[in-house]
Amino acid sequence: MLFILGLFIVKGPMKWALLAATVLSVALSWGKNMMWLTDLFIDYMPLYAKFRTVASILVVAEFTIPLLAMLALKKIIDEPEVLTQKIKYVYASFGLTAGIALLFALMPSVFFGSFVSSDEIRALSQFPPQQLNPILADLTAVRQAIFKADCWRSFWIILIGTAFLLLYKAKKLKAEYMIGALTLLCLIDMWQVNKRYLYDDMFVEASVRDQPQPMDSTDQLILQDKGLDYRVLNLASNTFNENETSYYHKSIGGYHAAKLRRYQELIEAYIAPEMQGLMQAVAQAGGDMTRVKGDSIYPVINMLNTKYFIMPLQNNQKVPLLNPYALGNAWMVDKVTYANNANEELDALAKLNLRHEAVADKRFESVLGTSTQQGTVAKAELTKYAPNQLHYTVESDKGGVLVFSEVYYPGWTATVDGQPTELGRVNYLLRALALKPGKHEVVLSFFPKSLDRTESVAYFAYVALLLLIAATLYLDWRRKKKEA
Repeated sequence: MLFILGLFIVKGPMKWALLAATVLSVALSWGKNMMWLTDLFIDYMPLYAKFRTVASILVVAEFTIPLLAMLALKKIIDEPEVLTQKIKYVYASFGLTAGIALLFALMPSVFFGSFVSSDEIRALSQFPPQQLNPILADLTAVRQAIFKADCWRSFWIILIGTAFLLLYKAKKLKAEYMIGALTLLCLIDMWQVNKRYLYDDMFVEASVRDQPQPMDSTDQLILQDKGLDYRVLNLASNTFNENETSYYHKSIGGYHAAKLRRYQELIEAYIAPEMQGLMQAVAQAGGDMTRVKGDSIYPVINMLNTKYFIMPLQNNQKVPLLNPYALGNAWMVDKVTYANNANEELDALAKLNLRHEAVADKRFESVLGTSTQQGTVAKAELTKYAPNQLHYTVESDKGGVLVFSEVYYPGWTATVDGQPTELGRVNYLLRALALKPGKHEVVLSFFPKSLDRTESVAYFAYVALLLLIAATLYLDWRRKKKEA
């Protein structure tokens, strides 16, 4: 209500700026319902396309609405007569907020014909009509009850807040008490809403919180492998919506709200379909991986160095299977094919024998060159592993392109025998570099300059702050000494 009142009584450009920001953020939150505006921001507003969901823009309204409400409250306190002179605006604001909430609470079905979306009705249409109608009726009744409860809560909150304003106008309530009462009212409102998302059952004892993920027999068997770096694919769970596997293993699955786009596209185009083919092939082979044609059924999973599969069994049991077709930490390829764009590069993965061939974007042709048919010696071994630095010993009698089973990402650098070498990207996702014949020590490192710059700025700011505090204290001491 104070936000609406602020539109009537607050003057100056700040009001219009806050109103414009509020209206724009609400309009953008409609997403596909106002697609022309959404497309405009996606195309021309930096980083807007990085939003997880268009509703995230409402964080702007969550800032601008309270700010204008606070400006209105400040206006009322600084100029108490404004409530008397513009009392009609108080009533108008009350009607536009509490009045609408009351109408919604009393007659929800008049303003909202259905509380079940068309997509939900289509999803439920698989049920026969005699079952579907009761389901829709119950779902509508439940959602309508929730909606009415929120409308009633809003109505009473606004009514009580308006009463505080009118008591202040009648000089029955001092300004500081009115502010305290409105603050308490807002806290009660926020508390009730926040408890829906952060409730008591979500809190656990520290001993439970700090208890590590329990290790089962499958984890123990896989961890017997002391290899420096390999990955695990858990097919006994919802692979891309769980993180338990990553507690003990490097998983090619798992969930994160900010997943690399290229990896997500690789999941959708190849990894997910290959997982289905893998499950069928393993079932048909009775778990005998030597009878599974892994090079043709799941080549992209192999290029990610997926050494173990966790397979589901009956009674919620699971078992690890060694994948003999994993390509390893790094391998030399015989040929590199160049694509004109990202779509061509992604599509080409289905046509290549990834053990011997690779595909790269054309802009990396100057970095990788043309690969050479491998001779009798072509091997690469990971000798030292750390999350931000990997050491390899590579030997090849003809040289060529070395592909790493590691994600290409800006900031990674490479040295060959201590000399800097530029990295390229192949197979849509992986790092690669060109090597000359012979035996080499290759090191991949991630020590981005941006981190050094950020630390330098932070340390400079700390020093400047300390100097400012010291100067302030010194000047204050000089002033007191002169006064004495």
